[in-house]
Amino acid sequence: MPHKSKLLAGKPISPEPIDSKTSIAELVDKSFLAYNGARMREGCQLFTQKMLAEYVTVGLSLTGALTPAGLGMSCIIPLIEHGFVDWIVSTGANVYHDTHFALGLSMHQGTFKADDVILRKEGVVRIYDIFFDYDVLLSTDAFYRKVIEAPEFQRRMSTAEFHYLIGKYVNEREKALGLNKKSLVSTAYLAGVPIFTSSPGDSSIGMNVAAKALEGNNLRIDVSADVNESAALVLDAKRTGGKSAVLIMGGGSPKNFLLQTEPQIQEVLGIDEKGHDYYLQFTDARIDTGGLSGATPSEAVSWGKVDPEQLPDTVTCYCDATIALPILTAYALSTHKPRQLKKLYHKREELLKKLRDEYLENKEQ
Repeated sequence: MPHKSKLLAGKPISPEPIDSKTSIAELVDKSFLAYNGARMREGCQLFTQKMLAEYVTVGLSLTGALTPAGLGMSCIIPLIEHGFVDWIVSTGANVYHDTHFALGLSMHQGTFKADDVILRKEGVVRIYDIFFDYDVLLSTDAFYRKVIEAPEFQRRMSTAEFHYLIGKYVNEREKALGLNKKSLVSTAYLAGVPIFTSSPGDSSIGMNVAAKALEGNNLRIDVSADVNESAALVLDAKRTGGKSAVLIMGGGSPKNFLLQTEPQIQEVLGIDEKGHDYYLQFTDARIDTGGLSGATPSEAVSWGKVDPEQLPDTVTCYCDATIALPILTAYALSTHKPRQLKKLYHKREELLKKLRDEYLENKEQ
């Protein structure tokens, strides 16, 4: 027998045939054996076997507009309710379009082959292959403008606080309409999961806030509070003997905001830290264009975003989030018991004080 290389120690590729009784977990574990299928399997196993340990704080970033496709209801709400997501960074679009459902407004399956000139004449708006009436935008705009007239909005606040207050009103509207589990913003409000928007002016919500400012409304989004509050969540996870995990859907500004918590702690505040412990990303972005969306976890190490000792616990799967997120959610819910909710929103001021105290102590030395 010729010498057998140690490199051939991996399991032989010899899967059982898929049949009508194959579960999602069996499909992933036994049939996703190579290429991005294998990365999907590794990601699912990393998420359930390490990232969902009780002592790990999980941050989720959401790029683009996933909620219009129903992923808020089908995936993100169950993840929140099971304690699998502790804080979120999202585009404003996801929050805005999520609100449609809680207001009883509908979005419809359409086609990307439609004539957009005809759609415009018919008053139909298109997000690739999703159609909805133009009045959906107008009704949601009117809801936001009315809500932010309330006294509790007449001050500076972080996007986490803004979304928490909005979540209260959205939850009340859901209940009044007899709807259930339609809004991730409402669910996050009930679960105490903070939602940050990295570019608060870059959405219809920000546009309506700007419009009300012209009328003298005193709501101001405090982006500095966002940076410090999010960093405080990560630092506390580490200082209390736990670990920090990032679950990245797509890339863009939410990905950077999620990851920059560590450079904020280390580079800017001068606090001794090593980086996030677990990194799981699903993206369709290429790495060779130099964009942040396609940047690898090993590149993130050079910025201090990821602990270099934890690189083996990082996975990047090149897959559309609309495919990956349902698979990951189904796998996690079928293989891992629910975790206790951390309710980090209600600890914001306490954690921010800890961050400030450690920063000022280090600065004096």
